[in-house]
Amino acid sequence: MGSFVEINDTLQLTTEQGFPVHIFDLEKHQTTPITLKDVEGMVFEFKDKPSARIFQLDPVRVYYVHNVNGKWLFWGRVLIQSQHIQKLLNDDGTWDGESWKTSGTYTILNIYDPKYQHTFTLNEAPDDRNYYK
Repeated sequence: MGSFVEINDTLQLTTEQGFPVHIFDLEKHQTTPITLKDVEGMVFEFKDKPSARIFQLDPVRVYYVHNVNGKWLFWGRVLIQSQHIQKLLNDDGTWDGESWKTSGTYTILNIYDPKYQHTFTLNEAPDDRNYYK
């Protein structure tokens, strides 16, 4: 008997999971780069990451990725402020014995400038999930 907990160094989020597209818009970023000053003092939330996950905690950096229709676009690095793992219950309140979801909060450590963002994504995203391939 055992359990499965995933340890992640990358916070990869869809818009539905809480990626803040109202701030991190690629087209706008390429014209007028987003800076740390734009997000200073903000704490962001994520939710419904499938599975039980442990993210590296502040002060250790976690890569920040927007999952756009299955393609990964790296934006920078974040610091995890909190995380919560809970059972994923069915509509009738039962549990299948294995499904979990993870949520939490984070702050932005740094934001990649558009050229570096492109290069980093090309080099670090898995080939089958690379935003630029």
